[in-house]
Amino acid sequence: MEGCLCALALVLLSPALFMIGATIFLESGWPVLFSQTRVGRSGKLFRLLKFRTMYQGMRGPLITARGDCRITRAGKVLRRLKLDELPQLWHVVRGQMSLVGPRPELPDFVDLSNPIWREVLRVRPGITDSVSLAYRNEEELLATVPDPLRFYKQILLPEKLQRNLAHLGNRSLWNDMQVLMRSVRCLAFPDNSKPTHTGS
Repeated sequence: MEGCLCALALVLLSPALFMIGATIFLESGWPVLFSQTRVGRSGKLFRLLKFRTMYQGMRGPLITARGDCRITRAGKVLRRLKLDELPQLWHVVRGQMSLVGPRPELPDFVDLSNPIWREVLRVRPGITDSVSLAYRNEEELLATVPDPLRFYKQILLPEKLQRNLAHLGNRSLWNDMQVLMRSVRCLAFPDNSKPTHTGS
């Protein structure tokens, strides 16, 4: 059912997808899509698709904070509105992802020997979930710390994992529907979400 809904969504959104792709091309050329290896269900790797939001050929940290010079002007808007994630509807069609589920992480940050990671990876990753909504403005939060990568690995990521476990323990169709409705609301009102974390 999810796959059919996402296939229909891709068809209905095709004009918007074309416009986004054209905007990226006009600013910074080809390709308009970006792919990156992520960890999926049961630790299986797959290539995650996004609209490209950075200039080509620029190297840097695995994570991005607000003000990163690698991000294009169009990319800043796409990231703020989370429109760069739209191509991931295709992963739902293919059965690699769900609409709602833990966000797929980079292999560099995943420890398959950790029981928490194994539990989180029992389900398919998702385009959105309650944790990604809570950390919607993560790039702003990372910009406030002196060492964003260290902060992400030692504080932010463990927080996310604990929240993912809590969500999965109470997962239901109704809860997933609430997450989807909140996601739509955040898309319509992107400035209402503030970065939060429980650590110190």
